[in-house]
Amino acid sequence: MPTDRADPTPSLPRKTGEDGAALDHARGIGETIEQCVFRNLEEYLASLDGASPHALHEMVLRAVEQPLLRFALARCAGNQSAAAELLGINRNTLRRKLHDFDVR
Repeated sequence: MPTDRADPTPSLPRKTGEDGAALDHARGIGETIEQCVFRNLEEYLASLDGASPHALHEMVLRAVEQPLLRFALARCAGNQSAAAELLGINRNTLRRKLHDFDVR
């Protein structure tokens, strides 16, 4: 990432307690999620050899959201209510997303 311009990706919010400790740990082990996304998007755009990207927003959401849903379900041993709470979304929203992404 060039250093002569402001970082367009904000840092993860500072939190206290267990969530804050996890975020601090993530910051200490390497690049942030934002840096990873930024780096991968730069690489993707470079691979297009000047062609225009198509549906970039949807592509990124699918690439991130599907594994996030799988992670939450695995972390909560398949309990959708607990996974929805972990994600901070309504259980019905989670069920719709699981259906949309064909996550089982």
